[in-house]
Amino acid sequence: MNHREEKDALGTVLVPAEAYYGAQTQRAVENFPISGLRLPPAFIHAVARIKWAAAQVNADLGLLEKESAEAIQTAAREVAEGGLDDQFVVDVFQTGSGTSTNMNVNEVIASRANELRTGRKGGKSPVHPNDHVNLGQSSNDVIPSAIHISARVALHRGLYPSLDRLRSALASRAEAFRDVRKIGRTHLQDAVPMTLGQEFLGYAGQMERAGARLASAEARLKELALGGTAVGTGLNTHPEFASRVIRRLSDELGLVFVETDNHFQAQGAQDGAVELSGALKSLAVSLTKIANDIRWLASGPRCGIGEITIPSLQPGSSIMPGKVNPVIPESVLQSAAKVIGNDAVITLAGQSGVFELNVMLPLIAYDLLQSIALLAASAKAFAEKCIDGITANRKVCEGYIRGSLALATSLVPHIGYDRASEIAKKAYAEDKSVPDVAREENVVSDSILAQIFNEGGSHER
Repeated sequence: MNHREEKDALGTVLVPAEAYYGAQTQRAVENFPISGLRLPPAFIHAVARIKWAAAQVNADLGLLEKESAEAIQTAAREVAEGGLDDQFVVDVFQTGSGTSTNMNVNEVIASRANELRTGRKGGKSPVHPNDHVNLGQSSNDVIPSAIHISARVALHRGLYPSLDRLRSALASRAEAFRDVRKIGRTHLQDAVPMTLGQEFLGYAGQMERAGARLASAEARLKELALGGTAVGTGLNTHPEFASRVIRRLSDELGLVFVETDNHFQAQGAQDGAVELSGALKSLAVSLTKIANDIRWLASGPRCGIGEITIPSLQPGSSIMPGKVNPVIPESVLQSAAKVIGNDAVITLAGQSGVFELNVMLPLIAYDLLQSIALLAASAKAFAEKCIDGITANRKVCEGYIRGSLALATSLVPHIGYDRASEIAKKAYAEDKSVPDVAREENVVSDSILAQIFNEGGSHER
């Protein structure tokens, strides 16, 4: 492989000749051969957008020459739009501030800007990665800001639309099944009658409330740490720098961001990311409940509950012909489990705010964005490949109601708990239905029995 020489404060480093990154990135590659995991493009793009806005603001403030600012902006936009994704090669498990990633972005943008101006990539002239691309910034305020920016973009462009799609699909099934009577279940035992529509209404309600929790947590991510530089004091940055950069970012992304009014908490802690992760975990728990219910309700097809049928997507067994498994719910369950695990990691990482800086920022960024992406993809697939195609097995649902001992509950207001319990016990012992035993015992008139049970006994709410 051909190499070129690049220099940093520690000396000369050999960098692949075709690479846009420089010495500090190469050192990080050599120092952190840990996992092979890279920070997701969405995060890198957010950092690049900060550099794009900073270049324009620094030029406006008279701190950066026009030609360099324009070259930096052009290069930063290329990065932000994914044109140089293969140049971001630093492992997630790196320095806890994310300095290696910040410098990776600085070096790539500076190198590309130099190529635009001189025809040669690399080097530090005329555009310097620290003095120009990183002007007015520190890794310590850029990386926390990029976490907030990338998370909000991922929510609005990915998770919120997917979540609304799933909620809508569940609400549609709730309406379609509003007159399908079935037996409710508590403790995995027969409970009182309800409708299949009411069951799906509960699922739709979970998704509606999950969206509200996410929106509440997202509100704290509007605050950006930009302007705090090293420890929150704003050393070496223009007093108008942060507000101007943030205004440009807001206009560019169509999302409102503001400069934090307390830079020390914004850099010393990552409470906003921890809160959002908690809301993502809550959504994962809700999806787990729904996906589990769906696969149980669809179990069978002949020897399970079988109250619903879900779409058949692929053969389910390498040995059992004709077997079809609930593959989409199982995929959702695995994604949800990963999100719950990510939340535990983010919680531990959030505890690593030591004095004026959290030192697990790359890990927080990686797991937070992965959780958002997993939930967005899972919710969309769940809606489109499973929920939309669910049909009700009405005969099965009605059959369970007719045989349920829990129908005795409807007799309680008329004959009391103890007498109703005796009816249920006799029905079980003689393998008869509760309505049949109630008629045999003549506990109330036939007309009242018909009214009580509605020959099914569901109550609409």
